Amino acid sequence: MFAQHFLDSIHKAIDSFDLTIIDKMAETLAAVRGRGGRLFIVGSGGGAGHASHATNDFRKICGFEAYCPSDNVSELTARINDEGWDVSYSNWLIGSRLRAEDGILVFSVGGGSVNPPVSVNLVKVLQLAKERGASITGIVGRNGGYTAEIADACVVVPTIDEALITPIVEGLQAVVWHLLVSHPALSMNKGRWEELGGSVAKSA
Repeated sequence: MFAQHFLDSIHKAIDSFDLTIIDKMAETLAAVRGRGGRLFIVGSGGGAGHASHATNDFRKICGFEAYCPSDNVSELTARINDEGWDVSYSNWLIGSRLRAEDGILVFSVGGGSVNPPVSVNLVKVLQLAKERGASITGIVGRNGGYTAEIADACVVVPTIDEALITPIVEGLQAVVWHLLVSHPALSMNKGRWEELGGSVAKSA
């Protein structure tokens, strides 16, 4: 049964996680907030959707000054048109004056690659962050790519089934970032439903 195989693959991937790396990521992000740094969250495709959602959570639940470059469609598409896709995010960060106090969080299925060139827009972000001394974290898949190579802390979702790489990685990226915003080192405010608890009567 496909559903069973899919869920079994999810379980195997979760069971392989190194939880100390997740804790290290929480500590790295907490240090960014503690020194007054901003958090820039980046991704492409599904990763861009995750980046937008996670920006909300890190702002609302964890009290970060957090931003997602792909949220500003006008600026992003202008940069793509005028400067090119590869530097669209990194030039956005240059315009935002990325500095050493800040942090980068990457969502990517493959983590990006210099050679062969894959997800070059994210590679350029990582190179800029490294150059400026910003903290780098990521939740990626496959072998982790360039993100895992240079990150301060990076969760790599293992490949359990070659036919299911993207759905499993993107699904577990959401699990890990929700874990992070719930982590005692980061969480400052309860979500609305957690705040209400059992006080809301069930609908008739």
